[in-house]
Amino acid sequence: MKALPAALLAAAAITCAPAQSSMPPPASEQLAAFSQILTQAGADLQAGEADKALGLLNSLPSSAANLAVAHNVACRVRLTLEQWSVAVTECEEAVRLDGQNSVFHLWLARALGEKADRASFMSAYSLAKRVRSEFEESVRLDPRNTDALADLGEFYRQAPGIVGGGVEKAQNIAAQLDKVDPARAHQLRGRIAEQGKDYGTAEREFKQAIAAEAHPASKWMDLASFYRRRQQWTEMETAVHSGATAAERDKHSGLALYDGASLLTETNRDPSLAARMFDEYLNGSAKTEEAPAFVAHFRLARLKDQLGDAAGGSRERAAAFAMAHEYKPAQVAETEKNPH
Repeated sequence: MKALPAALLAAAAITCAPAQSSMPPPASEQLAAFSQILTQAGADLQAGEADKALGLLNSLPSSAANLAVAHNVACRVRLTLEQWSVAVTECEEAVRLDGQNSVFHLWLARALGEKADRASFMSAYSLAKRVRSEFEESVRLDPRNTDALADLGEFYRQAPGIVGGGVEKAQNIAAQLDKVDPARAHQLRGRIAEQGKDYGTAEREFKQAIAAEAHPASKWMDLASFYRRRQQWTEMETAVHSGATAAERDKHSGLALYDGASLLTETNRDPSLAARMFDEYLNGSAKTEEAPAFVAHFRLARLKDQLGDAAGGSRERAAAFAMAHEYKPAQVAETEKNPH
């Protein structure tokens, strides 16, 4: 990491007497400045401003306080950019600096999982065991970490027994989720039932997740995804519309707009509604790293091209690159679109 940020240089210059001009700022001022930088980097991450977030994190000196937090945020920015190996390295450093933080182990597990999904068979095998270990450690450190519980349940559901997976283990996690997040418990049971080809039970569980959720818009999109996998297109579109309606009444439901728009786009249905949902997401106040704004701009660009708005498509692509110039999928697609 690089030289002191401007905020710290300014603080160091403020003194009462010329003889003290070379003195560093008090530790309390340094800590406040570091904390402010980390807070802003985290806000930039949620807003999809990958370049800004990385610029702030790179400005921190190696002696800065809370470096574990800085590496965790850097890992998450790299995940939004789909830079899996770099993300793993950053998350590993966060865990090395603070091995008692449940959230840091959770994000390391997620980064390792993304890398495993794209690895060779032998590499994926060893990575999967590490994924399980990190999820389990995250839950051990904080048994009420619902994100970690839900992700561990998904791992157990999907992974073969040779790397520690198993449906019975997933069912046990669902029972734990009953106590802290009933909606996620229903969601996990729905996926377990779907995996077992018990589609009626799966549908009921997904609907119960909607009923149990205080902010149900995203759970409507989960139900829509189930219908997509079942190729029940009418039901899928109905669920997307229901989720969009729920999102209109809930300022916390930005992710649902993004997910619904992505579903419609990927299945070539109702591009006008998909574009409107991406627009609402980007213009709203509930943007999240789970739905990077630069990716939304890029997907909206394709929709605008499809709808005959070439100028609008160009504006959206420019917005995406301005936020995340390292996002390779957009670079590749742009090269394919304009080879010369």
